[in-house]
Amino acid sequence: MKPMPFKIDVSEPFADGLMPKRYKCWHGGRESAKSWCVARLLLVRAYREKIRVLCAREYQNSIADSVHQVLKTQIDMMGMSRHFEVQNNRITSLSTGSNFVFKGLHHNVREIKSFEGVDVCWIEEAENISAESWKVLIPTIRKERSEIWVTFNPDQETDPTYRMFVLNPPPDSLVRQVNWRDNPWFPETLRAEKDRCKAVDEDAYQHIWEGATRKISNSIIFSGKWETRAFDAPSNARFYFGADWGFSQDPTALVRCYIDNRCLFVDWEASGVGVNIGEETAALFDRIPESRRWPIRADSSRPETISAMRRMGFKIDAARKWPRSVEDGIASIKAFDKIVVHERCKRTIDEMKHYRYRVDRVTGDVLPIILDANNHCMDAIRYALDEHIQSGAKMRSFRIEDL
Repeated sequence: MKPMPFKIDVSEPFADGLMPKRYKCWHGGRESAKSWCVARLLLVRAYREKIRVLCAREYQNSIADSVHQVLKTQIDMMGMSRHFEVQNNRITSLSTGSNFVFKGLHHNVREIKSFEGVDVCWIEEAENISAESWKVLIPTIRKERSEIWVTFNPDQETDPTYRMFVLNPPPDSLVRQVNWRDNPWFPETLRAEKDRCKAVDEDAYQHIWEGATRKISNSIIFSGKWETRAFDAPSNARFYFGADWGFSQDPTALVRCYIDNRCLFVDWEASGVGVNIGEETAALFDRIPESRRWPIRADSSRPETISAMRRMGFKIDAARKWPRSVEDGIASIKAFDKIVVHERCKRTIDEMKHYRYRVDRVTGDVLPIILDANNHCMDAIRYALDEHIQSGAKMRSFRIEDL
């Protein structure tokens, strides 16, 4: 075994990560350094021996969605640049010939099934892995002494990954919970954010920072009403655009949706925090196809922003608000047979999971109070449809010729 010319710097929950185990799982909250430490362990192993590493996740539309950048960053931080060649879609060890490849599971079922010679499969953001993907992946990683490494932030207790590795760990597995305390690089700038979250919302703190699951309950507003998958909008779609403006740390968000056969489809989103009014916001909106062609309904609380965007060429107007407009909007959206969110709309997906009513902490009763959180894309969808919501008119189908 070659001597290491540099120090392996990982925290205690990762210290036994190079021990042989079929399954290795690190789960926990935000800023726990899971990705950094696992990347370091794999790079060390790839330097010491020739291995093939498959880096996978449920959805990977481009290399930017993968852990490619994480590995590249750790190569630089550990002083290993002369030992690895970093290409656009592959990383190779110059010492051993080890290589890292990057795949999405959802759209590559046949390719994944035929994948040969994998020594380690690292699944990042594994909370999103479906039961079907696990059924395909596990028997695919079949080389003698091969391993499956899993990192994720728990979401729901019912998620397949949580059930498989936390509630019922398989034989020959190493499972560790890791949180912000275990991060030797925890940034002080986030300590105040963490402490504020704990002070104002203990449930959110436990989920975000301590890695606790969110329980599915009837407090989740759109529970059971939505699904996520890839789809293409019809060529004759009648699009609805809605915009929500960011304040302080909140994101500015634009969504595009259309209606087909009593279902609402959300197919594009664009969002960003700290986006300046003017060219930056225009560039954000331009990330969504045809955003300058179709009418946009926007949050009426920022008339100056609406005016500025209109001067920049967008057909944008203020959405109307009325007493109980939020409640009316939610009721109208829930009246669809199904809400389908494209897999690329990650913020919308996250908000669909977590947009909820307040729960009485003493009695556990779900209260008729909508929490003002996880609602930026949710609000944008309401604004997009506000004319129909207020009038109570039947939502139009996608066909332009019907308008």
